Amino acid sequence: MPLKLQDIQAPVSREMVDFEKKFRQSMRSKVMLLDKITSYIVRRKGKQMRPLFVFLSAGVAGKIRESTYRGASLIELLHTATLVHDDVVDDAHYRRGFFSVNALWKNKIAVLVGDFLLSRGLLLSLNNDDFDLLKIVSNAVREMSEGELLQMEKARKLDITEEVYYEVIKQKTASLITACCKVGSSSSGADKESVDKMGDFGLNVGMAFQIKDDLFDYGTYQPGKPVGIDIREKKMTLPLIYSLNNTNGSVKSRIKKLIKGSADKPRNVKEVIDFVRKSGGLDYAAEVMNKYHQKAIDILRTFPDSKYRMSLEQLVQFTIDRTK
Repeated sequence: MPLKLQDIQAPVSREMVDFEKKFRQSMRSKVMLLDKITSYIVRRKGKQMRPLFVFLSAGVAGKIRESTYRGASLIELLHTATLVHDDVVDDAHYRRGFFSVNALWKNKIAVLVGDFLLSRGLLLSLNNDDFDLLKIVSNAVREMSEGELLQMEKARKLDITEEVYYEVIKQKTASLITACCKVGSSSSGADKESVDKMGDFGLNVGMAFQIKDDLFDYGTYQPGKPVGIDIREKKMTLPLIYSLNNTNGSVKSRIKKLIKGSADKPRNVKEVIDFVRKSGGLDYAAEVMNKYHQKAIDILRTFPDSKYRMSLEQLVQFTIDRTK
């Protein structure tokens, strides 16, 4: 029977409800337009996975405190700011099935809203002397920016190696989950060794999470889901990198040529997907994903058994088993 998120949340369900109230308060503004936009952002929130990682990590490493709520809010404020800015950069009009901020209120307002969210996160930490939490999250935002730029730089030549790919997803995706787990454990009063260990746990979860996302692009886990988006955007993901590295030069040249012309040619995308499937790229990526998953579980099990640890282990499984 598949895990349900509401069951996984059970040990911190009260904290998650209280967090949502506190987070709404942290986004309030006296400017009516700004308050309207931030209310819209809160209403279209997703599964709240990031705060869940924060609270469960705090429970695993120590005790959930008031600073845990601030840490979760800091994560959400800074991450939401980066998403608002990303939508402007990508000229994206939708996020999670809703209109993006820039689609409804135009780019200039969206950029200013992102700046406002960044400032609220910074002030929330500074006003409460949460310098350790601010340092963790600020490092994550820096890494996310660097990872995005590294991927854009390498996409032009389609020459990304497996090592560079791991560095990209470590920075782009895993750094944020790492920050969630470090913020949670740090806010709980855990020692440095435990905080670093929870960070390593989050890193491995994040790596597995992103590889799972890469597999979605090939329609592996959800029949009927739009596929080939990464290929059309010329993003070199693990299944494709492995397949290209294990074929001869002429085939490699042909596949790269197909990728370069894939933006408006569905036939090209289909041929690339078929090539990756036949080359064992999907099996290889799934194997690597499972290794990261197991490493995360091994680290987590070095902490004392508790309801928080059990739920965190289930949350990791949920991220691996998800179908979207």
